[in-house]
Amino acid sequence: MSNLELETGNTENLNQRLVRAGVRPTAQRLRIASLLLGRPQHLSAEQVLAGLRSQGMRVSKATIYNTLNLFAASGLIRQLSVGNDRCWFDSNTDAHYHFHDVETGALTDVCLRDVEFQRLPEPPAGMQVDGIDLVIRLRRRTP
Repeated sequence: MSNLELETGNTENLNQRLVRAGVRPTAQRLRIASLLLGRPQHLSAEQVLAGLRSQGMRVSKATIYNTLNLFAASGLIRQLSVGNDRCWFDSNTDAHYHFHDVETGALTDVCLRDVEFQRLPEPPAGMQVDGIDLVIRLRRRTP
């Protein structure tokens, strides 16, 4: 796995995490998991691809997208659609909301306890609320 070898303990931990999620660990999946799951972060597929290529890994864009979609379907990451231009992958799967800087595209986690909803509309007949996704768009103040 090149000069940036995954540490043995980290590899075993990621391997177990993938297996628990029902994902067969392969060398490429472990490298993608190591890059994305190492800390809470929001990355696009392009950023994952660039990160892996900077480590000397040869990987196709299709492999990145397929792996990220597999990780999202398995609950390892959350897929976020923010704006029209890009899809983000969030390594924090705990319930939370986001700030979105519309100028830089940066996403920042917002804790549930920091947001308060006083009332929600009644869902349509036969439906129930399954979750709430909140993105608070930010722009720098102009003087």
